[in-house]
Amino acid sequence: MYSKYYIPARGAQLPFTVDVTPESAGWSESSLQVLELGEHSTQSIELHTGSTEVMILPLVGGGRIEARDQSFELAHRSSVFDGPADMVYIGIDQTYTLSGEGRFAICGARATRAFPNRRVAAADVAVELRGAGNCSRQVHNFGTATTFEADSLIACEVITPGGNWSSYPAHKHEENTDVETQLEEIYYFEIADSPAGTAGFGYHRVYGTPQRPIEVLEEVRSGDVVLVPHGYHGPSIAAPGHHMYYLNVMAGSGPNRAWLICDDPNHTWLRGSWEHQEIDPRLPLGSPSVEGA
Repeated sequence: MYSKYYIPARGAQLPFTVDVTPESAGWSESSLQVLELGEHSTQSIELHTGSTEVMILPLVGGGRIEARDQSFELAHRSSVFDGPADMVYIGIDQTYTLSGEGRFAICGARATRAFPNRRVAAADVAVELRGAGNCSRQVHNFGTATTFEADSLIACEVITPGGNWSSYPAHKHEENTDVETQLEEIYYFEIADSPAGTAGFGYHRVYGTPQRPIEVLEEVRSGDVVLVPHGYHGPSIAAPGHHMYYLNVMAGSGPNRAWLICDDPNHTWLRGSWEHQEIDPRLPLGSPSVEGA
């Protein structure tokens, strides 16, 4: 039986393939829409942000966004495994038009402060390599709290090479303390086919504490979503031969926009083991410029 926190691919009405709202998720802040524009659907769509700030990026394809007499280009992207993408931020209380051909992600969070619309070019996205050995992964920090100014929305992309584990050690961010921020989180997955052309898959885990139980262990494929309202989450496991991509969208009701986490204390020792291991030589994928390289 599937968990209620697992949303299978194409569970929304076209042109949307994903349509997670605070109401549908049963929480208050984070949202995600994925829509397809082009040959088999409309080539443009008009949307309104209302009380939500959004970060928009192509997963595959490209397009243009027009809002308040401004025009922003989203350059073509061949796939989520080909390096970072252009991202456009649109603030609250605006109508905007998205046109183009491809698959686009609209990351959202409830907001109260208005920030200016702006674009981050793919070449300017901070790329980070985390972990080591079979816990190596690649992070595109296009919308994280330390790289991009917004009211509440935090978003990034993670690529995990086939056979590796990410979101590990398992960690949580479910309360506002000096060492943790309360954040609702959405994982949207895409999995690469194998070199033989077979469809890819991976696994994702969420588990709770005695005080706040939750139990999710799902096989994930391209287009699937897992919601993390609370609890430890990780690992995300990429099956050998299949690179895993996920888009993380986070926001919380606390006063500070920050990603502060607490590891599962049973697993945090693992970080020390990385000091004696090299980063997976397959990284970075897509040949981006890497921080510190």
